[in-house]
Amino acid sequence: MRSEDDSSGFQTQTRLRAMLGEAGLVPRKRHGQHFLVDRNLMMKLVDCAEIGRGDCVLEVGAGTGSLTALLAVRAGRVVTVEIDEGLAELARANLAAFDNVRLLRVDALARKSEVAASVVAAVEEARSKCDGPLKLAANLPYDIATPLVIDLLLSDMGFSRLCFTVQAEVADRFLAKVGTADYGPVGIITRLLAAGRKIARVPPQAFWPVPKVHSVLVRLDRRLDNEIEVDEPAAFAGFVKSFFLHRRKTMSHLARQRPDAEMCIAALEQGGIALDARPEAVHFEQWIGLFRAIG
Repeated sequence: MRSEDDSSGFQTQTRLRAMLGEAGLVPRKRHGQHFLVDRNLMMKLVDCAEIGRGDCVLEVGAGTGSLTALLAVRAGRVVTVEIDEGLAELARANLAAFDNVRLLRVDALARKSEVAASVVAAVEEARSKCDGPLKLAANLPYDIATPLVIDLLLSDMGFSRLCFTVQAEVADRFLAKVGTADYGPVGIITRLLAAGRKIARVPPQAFWPVPKVHSVLVRLDRRLDNEIEVDEPAAFAGFVKSFFLHRRKTMSHLARQRPDAEMCIAALEQGGIALDARPEAVHFEQWIGLFRAIG
């Protein structure tokens, strides 16, 4: 394992372009491939995860292994995932000096609805060799960021912290406040399970190829089990999503479409939720109360 002050694993844009060119590879839009090439921001991502020697870290979107190498010098074990076969081969070669890294050439999500079984198994194996917490640290591919983060939060894998870069508009949805255009199931589910904040803005020029959008570095810290009591977080997530399928309808209209309509209407009134309110006007605490009453 290399020492923490060894920066040779970081890949500048020039080095990255040359590496892909020699391998006959180009970034693929369909996989949301935008490589983080700003070392300061990459180190900020690593630092915000507060990784210790006993920690187990999951990275999704290994690319050519630049961030992976920085994680590996701090963590006990790193499981990194890359869907692109060509990039995975480059990453494997670049990470050969690390004996605490396991690279999987798979899609991190199975049917976009759950974490792939092979990823879960690899993380469980890595955790068995660590005495610290489990964390995510990743420059997430644009196309899977939202479902992946929500699935990781809802899973029983036991993540204590998730630090990742995402498009600014996606970050806004994770941290949205009631009454805003971004407020919806993503923000409500995130708040149930984690305390979140933005760490830094990441300009398009920090990536190669340069995307057309700005990005944000986000940190989510998992809430303690007894902080907000919902026995079945996955059921709560499905409950909230069902109302936002028709977010322009009123809560009374949506309640009357349910098989438990009478109970739902009564719960709305008892919870102080206006019958003519729309889902984006319902406060987080009111969603919790509504779910407990009829969920």
